[in-house]
Amino acid sequence: MASTLFDELGMFLLKKGYMVKSLTSGCFDILARKGEQILLIKVLADANAISEEYASEMRKVADYLQASPLIVAEKAGRKLEDNVVYARLGIYALNLATFKNAVENQHPFIQSTKAGLVASIDSRKLRESRERQGISLAELSRKVGVSRQMIQRYEAKNAEITVMKASKMRDVFGNAIFRRVDIFSHPVQGGEGEESGKGTVALKYRKLGFRALQTRKTPFDVIAKKGKDIILTDVGDKVNPNITPVSRLLDADKLVIFRKKKPKDIPAMTQEEFLAYQEADELVKFLRESD
Repeated sequence: MASTLFDELGMFLLKKGYMVKSLTSGCFDILARKGEQILLIKVLADANAISEEYASEMRKVADYLQASPLIVAEKAGRKLEDNVVYARLGIYALNLATFKNAVENQHPFIQSTKAGLVASIDSRKLRESRERQGISLAELSRKVGVSRQMIQRYEAKNAEITVMKASKMRDVFGNAIFRRVDIFSHPVQGGEGEESGKGTVALKYRKLGFRALQTRKTPFDVIAKKGKDIILTDVGDKVNPNITPVSRLLDADKLVIFRKKKPKDIPAMTQEEFLAYQEADELVKFLRESD
């Protein structure tokens, strides 16, 4: 099931004009980019299968890249419903139909929460729609099945309501009064990745003024960022073949820090040479001139 979903998702993204890189393993399976929008997508038969380790690293890498981490799956224990947004370990999860609609700018407004399926009302649009149609608070309260005071609360402050009440609201006003879920929004990590990994390379990057994240489930071992400069670093003598296409898709620099044999046709240096750098600009200049 996941293999078929993977293929269909990849083909859809290509048809929609995304650059796509498929990865065989790791915290995300598809890296896609269109303009400034970057997507990190984990494709699963069951969204519940994602581990905290994978989800955490996916969120952190997305933070560095200003990317949108997503899980596209068929089920999460039970089948995922169309046009409903779920969440697993801080990442939006949805089925392929919902994802396709969102790409085509038809964002869902129903979310699955601990309280069940809910929709979020836009208080201003609700008030404007009610007044425009000449519907009184009392009349609307009867139609929806809540008190007049509750309608006043809905109009005073954005609120979540059950799908049953949302359905009644939609019968009166349509979908415009609901706040859409932007599945492509970037999670705010508050520097979550800053303290991750105490490896020598990551620590050196931080001394040079970069943010740096040591990773385990990506095509690179360290991602470092300073301003608009992003460096993907592979540490070891066996170069990950995905680091070059991934860096190109992201417009990022790449670096291999080797221990024995220097790789060809890719910016590389020994760890000793890397640790000798005193200025970030010098390192970036070396990468640009070597690439």
